[in-house]
Amino acid sequence: MDSKELIARRVAREIEPGMLVNLGIGLPSLVAGYVDARLGVFFQAENGVIGLGARPPEGMHDKHLTDAGGGFVTAVPGAASIDSAMSFGLIRGGHLDMTVLGGLEVDEAGRLANWKVPGKMVPGMGGAMDLVTGAKRVVVAMQHTAKGEPKIVKHCSLPLTSLRSVDMVVTDLAVIRCSDGRLHLLERAPGISVEDIVAATAAPLVIEGDVPVMTLN
Repeated sequence: MDSKELIARRVAREIEPGMLVNLGIGLPSLVAGYVDARLGVFFQAENGVIGLGARPPEGMHDKHLTDAGGGFVTAVPGAASIDSAMSFGLIRGGHLDMTVLGGLEVDEAGRLANWKVPGKMVPGMGGAMDLVTGAKRVVVAMQHTAKGEPKIVKHCSLPLTSLRSVDMVVTDLAVIRCSDGRLHLLERAPGISVEDIVAATAAPLVIEGDVPVMTLN
């Protein structure tokens, strides 16, 4: 499997039955495809959809049914369309059980930078600030490095999305828990050693005992 599938499959294991979960655009949107529909999970998008399903087959999309990034999605039985005010009321009111977001950098305290792309015009951070601040649990799904440079760093060089620390980072190399202002290495990807992870990380990692290989959905 490729690195994006590995990350999405591992993140899917963090989702529990009956949760209300927001999936960010890009890589996080793949997670819905690896969550068993029988778990009764409802995926939410900031643009006002509750009950997102997996991406539709090629040519089978509905132009009126998209996620917050404009990507085509499907809807599960019981899905609902709501306005943006109610959608952000759910987010800001602390009603989301989890959000899964992409990341550009995560610092040693678990703070996320994920909206400002150097050298590119961007419309703003969208709902990312609200999601990181308001969701009960925040999981970052991203590649461990970009062009050979670590994305998990001691201090973020890019603007922070929120001062709140995220709860977990899942990359193509590792699963890392963010707690007590430190980064704890929990799992390593298949075929990846602890030494590989340390070499690709520019922030201190807390490593306790043997680090198991991640299991996937």
